[in-house]
Amino acid sequence: MDQKHLETGILQLIRKAETEIPPDVIVALKQAYTVETGAAKIQLEAMLANVEMAKKKRCPMCQDTGILTFFVQVGTDFPQTGILKQTIEHAVARATLEIPLRPNTVDPMTSTNHGDNLGSYLPHILWDFEAGDAVHIMTLPKGSGSENMSALAMLSPSAGLEGVKQFVVTTVKKAGGRPCPPIIVGVGIGGSADLVMNLGKRALLRPVGTRHAEKSIASLEEDLLELINMTGIGPMGLGGKITALDVHVEVAHRHPASLPVGVVIQCWADRRASMVVYKDGSWEVK
Repeated sequence: MDQKHLETGILQLIRKAETEIPPDVIVALKQAYTVETGAAKIQLEAMLANVEMAKKKRCPMCQDTGILTFFVQVGTDFPQTGILKQTIEHAVARATLEIPLRPNTVDPMTSTNHGDNLGSYLPHILWDFEAGDAVHIMTLPKGSGSENMSALAMLSPSAGLEGVKQFVVTTVKKAGGRPCPPIIVGVGIGGSADLVMNLGKRALLRPVGTRHAEKSIASLEEDLLELINMTGIGPMGLGGKITALDVHVEVAHRHPASLPVGVVIQCWADRRASMVVYKDGSWEVK
């Protein structure tokens, strides 16, 4: 397998994520544009123009190119699992120079920035395994404006789903215009403190406008979306009908004495892209 060829594929994956908004997000922004008026409508018009310009110029659509998280599903029969981590890291360093990306990885102890978007535990790679001989990679760049609005609550089980709803809506209200709405809200429920935040971020991978396969969870998503849009925060916090484009929820079984809830907010620029790597080393960016 040609590692350099694979590196180029991952570089293309990052470029697509940073410079192109997925079609489902564009549809949702256009729908929001049709229902908003005044300052909210003007903000949405600017966002849509930004999307077109970034794609045309092949440049990042936001000056904060974010921290890169990679979700990697490895086929158990894929022949070169051992090269994946290093190849992703090399691609991130190349992307920083070639796209370019803003260097965003800073040592928390010394404030040193090495300028390549690499560092301890970064890029963040979340691994999972499945049957097959291919690898599926999705990347999710997230800037600090939205990431800083993440929140964790370790609720008492007695709080129930009403407590979950209250925490999610309160988190969005506290965030206000800082995460650059209209936002996409990822919610994790259950598991442990670390797992529930992971679930919230994984929830953001689902296309805007889709619902969870389980009806009760889908119903919760719809309830939360309605409650959040009733806040009136609106695009860029200037007031309006559309504060969130969507809410996605993922759940895990929990301890009987604990009800963790994780909220992960994505800005209007819902940047994500995916690719598949085949066993012969060829690849396809979606």
